[in-house]
Amino acid sequence: MLIKGYDDGPLVAGESLLAHPGFWSNYLMAMCGDGSSAARPVPEWFGDDGADSDALSEVLFDPERWPVFRVPAAEGPGSVVIYRNLVGDYGTDYLLTHPGRIHAQQIASWEGDLSGAGLTWTELVRIADNPSPAAEGVEDMAARLLLLLPLLTDSDVPESALARLSAALTSAGAPGDTVFSTAEHLVTHLTRRSRHDPTWGSPLSGC
Repeated sequence: MLIKGYDDGPLVAGESLLAHPGFWSNYLMAMCGDGSSAARPVPEWFGDDGADSDALSEVLFDPERWPVFRVPAAEGPGSVVIYRNLVGDYGTDYLLTHPGRIHAQQIASWEGDLSGAGLTWTELVRIADNPSPAAEGVEDMAARLLLLLPLLTDSDVPESALARLSAALTSAGAPGDTVFSTAEHLVTHLTRRSRHDPTWGSPLSGC
């Protein structure tokens, strides 16, 4: 696979992995922690078990195959999520694709926390809710929202965000008795470490 503007490794389409048990706990569980042992996240929050999560992590972090998750948009910018499985430098890279531009733009990386430019909740939802059936990638809006969630750098999310996130997690297989709590942990963690400043320019500016 070729992503113009990103030449770091052996990229492979990863969208089929979204339906595998263990994917969402691998992708989101690290963003649920608040430092309290009483609230330590577990794969079961996402409808997975430890064996599923461990097995899929071997696929997701394979240095010979870097999974790519494309989130194209019908209008405006889309996104690409790449597992950067470089030995000694593992992380997740986030790119934006812009209408009329050949090359994608890397805006952020996740290596235990986000570095680079993020998105407001409104910007994130705008991309998630605007799938492009004509382009290869993820069309399901719940999965799109969850894939983009690590880019959230907005300390002032609307009250509706928890309900929207809970619905997306439920769609992805999270159990109903804990899904709202899981959504709360995610939002609390992401907004607490938020560095979004309303005066900063958004990576979507000028798109």
